[in-house]
Amino acid sequence: MRTAADLADQPSGFADDATPLARAAEHSLSVRLRSRSLPPAPRPDATRVFVVANQKGGVGKTTTTVNVAAALAQLGQRVLVIDLDPQGNASTALNIDHHRGVPSTYDALVDGEPLADVISPCPDVENLWVVPATIDLAGAEIELVSVVAREGRLRKAIHGHPLVGSAADAGEDRFDYVIVDCPPSLGLLTLNALVAGEEMMIPIQAEYYALEGLGQLLETVDMVRAHLNPALAVSTILVTMYDGRTRLAAGVAEEVREHFGDQVLRTAIPRSVRVSEAPSYAQTVMTYDPGSPGALSYLEAAREITSRGVRS
Repeated sequence: MRTAADLADQPSGFADDATPLARAAEHSLSVRLRSRSLPPAPRPDATRVFVVANQKGGVGKTTTTVNVAAALAQLGQRVLVIDLDPQGNASTALNIDHHRGVPSTYDALVDGEPLADVISPCPDVENLWVVPATIDLAGAEIELVSVVAREGRLRKAIHGHPLVGSAADAGEDRFDYVIVDCPPSLGLLTLNALVAGEEMMIPIQAEYYALEGLGQLLETVDMVRAHLNPALAVSTILVTMYDGRTRLAAGVAEEVREHFGDQVLRTAIPRSVRVSEAPSYAQTVMTYDPGSPGALSYLEAAREITSRGVRS
């Protein structure tokens, strides 16, 4: 199977490599062209609902959400991103309006609007749709306190969408992946996501502090599994901001792999300026610089996710 890393090693067919800038432009263009001809990944038999969560901030939750989603879409999957963070950073990176008044996750959670009425297509990536988050979502936890079955509002909204389900029920136009981007906390919004999800993806920064809060997160997952959602599983752990030049990063990655085994993706996401720059242009790195190491790594991680999760 050809992976994203293989793309970088193939001859480009362009002649102008006289300067570093020309070589960089040539490489980016050649990878962009080849990525369009990538064979599609096999679609799952039913919609996979992923929750991207970690109560520690700055570990790459939103970055992972938008780039994995864009990479999956480039691999031929139909993807829905649900922005559950009031900051709306995932909406920004996917070039979706999220000012006050825009139909958003707040309307689905608090007012019970059908999810189909608050979805917007991503203008830059085919097969990718987004439910944006507005600042109104910041007050949702308070407003939901008195609501009956408040922990299940997101689950009800997701599974009420006609394109979420099995191939037999939802047809060929179904969403293959629903990816929920959570806020950096373990409040009611994140709890809604954990109750709604079937699989959990945990980005872990390759630094020591990132490991400290992991125990608390896993305890919360165990409680949710015991009382609210027995189907929830931590299926995917992704090491982010990996700097192979440091012993610390290698040590953290090794410790994570020893503890979690096959749940950890083989692909680690390197530290990359291009990954950090992309949101300032309302893009993911997959469209901003598809030939960068960060983009190639996310593409390879996405292919790994599809190959691990196809149910026969």
